[in-house]
Amino acid sequence: MDDLRPKKKRGRKVMRWLLTLLILSLAIFVYVRYYYVFGTGVKSGELNYLVYKGVVFKTYEGKLIQSGFRADKPGGLQSNQFDFSVVDEEIAKKLMVSSGKNVQLHYKEYFGALPWRGYTNFVVDSIVAIEEITPKGLEDELTPYILESM
Repeated sequence: MDDLRPKKKRGRKVMRWLLTLLILSLAIFVYVRYYYVFGTGVKSGELNYLVYKGVVFKTYEGKLIQSGFRADKPGGLQSNQFDFSVVDEEIAKKLMVSSGKNVQLHYKEYFGALPWRGYTNFVVDSIVAIEEITPKGLEDELTPYILESM
């Protein structure tokens, strides 16, 4: 009978270590998957849109059209699009009035998306620059009218 008690205590100790190891592993996985910043960078292009949407968690979602083309398949061309989310409301308001303008956005990239942070893995955290797009031919056509009005 005395031989059984130490085995029970050893079994409980092993179960505690396994449970602790499992909880620690799960916590590390969640941190790396959803909170670890995998990469940062700046993307520039024409801001297509920024919308505020969601059923339970309302988030700001946007799309940036980058200049140039890429070919996913031989013989096919596709424009480069950058889908992103915005957490900060002040940044979102500035971007909402900048639709159609050339913008440079600083972003953080995560391995996974959280519902309250947005639908994408890319989260814009600051605006580097906002530039007005003026076609070259249009600028030459408008110059005489601008000078006349002065």
